[in-house]
Amino acid sequence: MNNDISLKAVAYGEVLWDVFEDKKKIGGAPLNVALRMKTLGCEVAMISCVGNDEDGKAILNHVKQLGLQTDAIMQSETFPTGLVKVTLDERGSATYEISYPSAWDKIVLNNQAETLVMNADVLIYGSLVCRDKVSRDSLEDLLQMNIYKVFDVNLRKPHYTYDVLERLMLSADFIKFNDEEILEIARALQSPFESLEENIHFIAELTHTKAICVTRGKHGALLFWKGQLYENEGYPVKVADTVGAGDSFLASLITYLLTDKDPQTSIDFACAVGALVAESAGANPEISFSRIENMISKK
Repeated sequence: MNNDISLKAVAYGEVLWDVFEDKKKIGGAPLNVALRMKTLGCEVAMISCVGNDEDGKAILNHVKQLGLQTDAIMQSETFPTGLVKVTLDERGSATYEISYPSAWDKIVLNNQAETLVMNADVLIYGSLVCRDKVSRDSLEDLLQMNIYKVFDVNLRKPHYTYDVLERLMLSADFIKFNDEEILEIARALQSPFESLEENIHFIAELTHTKAICVTRGKHGALLFWKGQLYENEGYPVKVADTVGAGDSFLASLITYLLTDKDPQTSIDFACAVGALVAESAGANPEISFSRIENMISKK
């Protein structure tokens, strides 16, 4: 989509099949982020694990065809490729039933994985992959490396603890929440505040994180960047489903911010991409740059 992007990214975490009532699609938040960054012109690699089964082989083939580096997607002989049962309500909002244990719970780093991170500009990771000690320990090894770290908070009950979330936030240079997640975590960390803006500052001070973004569904997003707060109020669309909308939002925002785009331009662009994904079925629909620009210009 964009040939002037020069950014090397590595995404760490779950790759799996989202199983809907009538179909199944390849997904996992870190993979969704990686695939969207690839369409934006980034060079992207994925660190994960699939089973040595038909589902795993199909994911590897698909991801290779889309141009992601797969040298660090391991294959497990013991654990199956991950499956998530996705249920959509009448508004298109998704709930998830996540199988455990899955191959992505057992990520063990190989030399290629460590080399990829050493040579990249940004590492994107989430909280769901930390539900199992094996994958959590591997991530904590990567977080010791000197790289810009983006933490995509992705609360899926019962697969998280506040202690682990706090450690992941302390490692991050950039944290992305949705509005419900930041309020839940801030309360757990004894925040006395109620508003999103106050809790953004509370988390930033507590974790020494200089960049925080909070998505607000159809109401857009707030971005705290270099001491300033930026806002987009959202773009009205008819929602098909919300699967992957936040992932594409984050991919777009990080790509723009880390290639020195203006913060307001970046959040406007990211909100437009997220809205267009919500308007389409599935996590990774094709979106042309002209459609994004057209949505922004209608505002």
